[in-house]
Amino acid sequence: MQSSRHINRLIEIMAALRKPDTGCAWDLAQSFETIVPYTIEESYEVADAVARGDMNDLKEELGDLLLQVVFQSRIAEELNFFDFGAVVEAITEKMLRRHPHVFGTVRDLAPEELETLWEQIKQEERTAKADKGYSLVKSRLDGVARALPGLSRAVKLQAKASSAGFDWKEAEVVLDKIREETDEIAEALESGDQESIREEIGDLLFTVANLARHVKIDPETAIRQANTKFERRFYFIEKYLAKLNKVIDEVSFEEMEALWNQVRQNEKNKDSEEISAYIEKIK
Repeated sequence: MQSSRHINRLIEIMAALRKPDTGCAWDLAQSFETIVPYTIEESYEVADAVARGDMNDLKEELGDLLLQVVFQSRIAEELNFFDFGAVVEAITEKMLRRHPHVFGTVRDLAPEELETLWEQIKQEERTAKADKGYSLVKSRLDGVARALPGLSRAVKLQAKASSAGFDWKEAEVVLDKIREETDEIAEALESGDQESIREEIGDLLFTVANLARHVKIDPETAIRQANTKFERRFYFIEKYLAKLNKVIDEVSFEEMEALWNQVRQNEKNKDSEEISAYIEKIK
């Protein structure tokens, strides 16, 4: 595999697409800001391919994501900021710097010690940036991208607060807080105040993300898996009803709920060949 040749070809293609007069009108019209939504979308599609275990799709989606890096780098090069090579150099230096236990003299650190070392190195990087005239960090919470999905951003904010000692010590304490938040939602629902309901639901989601962090579960992965499970079960209900020549819109909620509970039970017991085969087919 000749990686450098392949990436150089992609860089050449991107340059041709952005060449005035002969390039692609759509590509030429793009800027940093207009490309960002596509970059975010491609990241999600990579995550989706991983969740589905589709390696062919993952290969394609990783290519699409790489294109986003090349695209942004090309725009930066045209504006005399930096080029793709500088991007590669920057991440290479960062990986070497942040892994002294692999590329340096530090050895035999436990996972907890590695996390502490990682944060120490990042803090040194922030200090170095400040010395070079970059904007000073105003808060321990700075640096968490606002474009992140809500749950992921919640976990990162909580982790930063935790590094400063602001955190519950046990997952069980967080679970108690979740119960408290559900009680507050019940009160908000009773009041009928939409703003209070929204606020309390937000508090609940934030606390659930905190629980996920404490037990080392990625909440975004958990919710994607829950979405897939919901789809799988709902698809089964639709297929089952279609076999009975019934339209789902004309079936009562009670009938659908009974089928939902049936597929849940069959998933647990794995005692239905038809359901198991169908579930495997649509995973």
